[in-house]
Amino acid sequence: MKNLFSNFKGDFFGGLTAGIVALPLALAFGVASGLGPDAGLYGAIFLSFFAALFGGTSTQISGPTAPMTAVSVVLIAGIIASNDGDVNSSLPIILMVFLLAGVFQIGLGVLGIGKYIKYIPYPVVSGFMTAIGLIILITQIQPAVGYYPENDKAFVETYKPLAEDLILEKILREEANEGILVLEDFNETLQRAQEVTEEEIYREAKTLAANEASSTLGALKTIPQALAHLNWLELILALGTIFIIYGFKRITTAIPSTLVALVVMSGIAMGFSLDYVPIEEIPSGFPVPHFEIFTGLSLGALAPYVFTALTLALLGAIDSLLTSVVADNMTKTKHNSNKELIGQGIGNSISALFGGLPGAGATIRTVVNIESGGKTKLSGMIAGIVLLFILLAIGPLASKIPAAVLAGILITVGIGVMDYKGLKAIPNLPKDVKLGPIKLSSEVLIMTVVLILSTFWNLVYAVGIGLILSSLFFMKKIGDLTAKRSGVKPLKEELWEDELGMPEHLTTSVVIKHIKGPLFFGSTSDFQMLAKQIPDDASFVVIRLDRMQYMDQSGLYAMEDVLLNLTQNGKVVLLVGVLEQPLYMLERIDIVPDLISTDHIFEDFKSCLAWIKEH
Repeated sequence: MKNLFSNFKGDFFGGLTAGIVALPLALAFGVASGLGPDAGLYGAIFLSFFAALFGGTSTQISGPTAPMTAVSVVLIAGIIASNDGDVNSSLPIILMVFLLAGVFQIGLGVLGIGKYIKYIPYPVVSGFMTAIGLIILITQIQPAVGYYPENDKAFVETYKPLAEDLILEKILREEANEGILVLEDFNETLQRAQEVTEEEIYREAKTLAANEASSTLGALKTIPQALAHLNWLELILALGTIFIIYGFKRITTAIPSTLVALVVMSGIAMGFSLDYVPIEEIPSGFPVPHFEIFTGLSLGALAPYVFTALTLALLGAIDSLLTSVVADNMTKTKHNSNKELIGQGIGNSISALFGGLPGAGATIRTVVNIESGGKTKLSGMIAGIVLLFILLAIGPLASKIPAAVLAGILITVGIGVMDYKGLKAIPNLPKDVKLGPIKLSSEVLIMTVVLILSTFWNLVYAVGIGLILSSLFFMKKIGDLTAKRSGVKPLKEELWEDELGMPEHLTTSVVIKHIKGPLFFGSTSDFQMLAKQIPDDASFVVIRLDRMQYMDQSGLYAMEDVLLNLTQNGKVVLLVGVLEQPLYMLERIDIVPDLISTDHIFEDFKSCLAWIKEH
């Protein structure tokens, strides 16, 4: 407790500034998510406070972030659409997925997974972050020009046939659950279908239209409609916000330009009583827990979203730990990665309980905190308290903020979150992959695949495919390198220092194979060429394993095949310098001593050569 208040003044100003910076972003992410601005605020309040309290990075400021919101948007839109557009009935399962993500994060921390996050390849992170930026930019075109697809009657009408199909499908599903045989009692189906009102069909079509237009492809398809219904006032509010955010930074960085843009543009809109579209109303009073996520939810309904919850957990872990590294570099300290994951998990779980969006460590807010004097966990806790005070004090006023202003803020977030460093490096990366006649860089290929799939298909699957591609390319490179460095050659063409004393008359009857590096599934095919490369007149095959530190199961069976082939062809196989792990593997399936006796295993080449001379 004493350490917590050791830097009270610095932490107070750091937390105060970070909380103010977080306000417009929290509101914007909440609106973008589809759950409303209060969801973004609640997420920022509870995650900032509890992640700081229980986390492992002293200066970390947490809250909703662009990547976490982007994944949440897809989840929220899908669940709301499956519940006929009813947000209230969708909320329990949405919040339970967020809570489950927090629990997964706690589990990752407890299991010590934090140290493995650093192994995620840069091209995957780069492609993902750039995709997040593009998704935000494309999906914010509609609110920036004042176009809302669900309010466009002509656009909604195009979804009425599909809406009727879905309603009929729902009727048939209900009848199946009731045990009604539709083909034998079709009149019941007709009666229920006739009871469906035009209003219900239109409401379903409205939900479908909104869901379709919320995706990146859907937003691109609706650009012609958006431009046809362009609202100049909304566009001016959005452009004014963007101009102030970038322009005010040139004057001073002491005051957050995002906050200045929010206050100025909202003040103009409210002060002149302009006819703009406001954000959703923010509930007044202290946030209330949503206990219905436990009472109104079945495990069966949650099951399809377990993988999404795990994805949110992993994404939040990566986002947070990357920010922790930035904080370490600025403060010359060292964070505790596993403790940080536990803190983030606790924060996200409590945030979900109160209806907040999931989030992670936010780099910009953390940097602002450090630069303003924040040094201990108290700064992050104060940031959460500041946001709670703002909610309680000016919640009703904040409900009048123009939606176009938040769209402008998000557009600058989208521009800022893209990985320009990775994009600039594209022309300079080595072209190490050949696809037909075209030579490409494997890093660029991975980044491009993740970028395209994330933007236009699915963020979760894109990252998974990116990781698989990265692993395959890595294995190919390591396999090629291992094979290149451990070729099979006659002794006279490849000599190690301790082999220089080899008698000349033995060079034709003795062949030596040097294995350098691990023998694993990426290098087994080249290793299996050993038996084919051994000259027929060779009597002894010496396999030197001094520098083979590791062998996996694929390498083990490849070794077994080669040894069997050599012994069946009458060669005497001698192993030299077998290290602990490979020897353990060879003994597990009885290659030693059944196939290669212990008499044929030597600690060094000198003793092996003595045995060869003797025999």
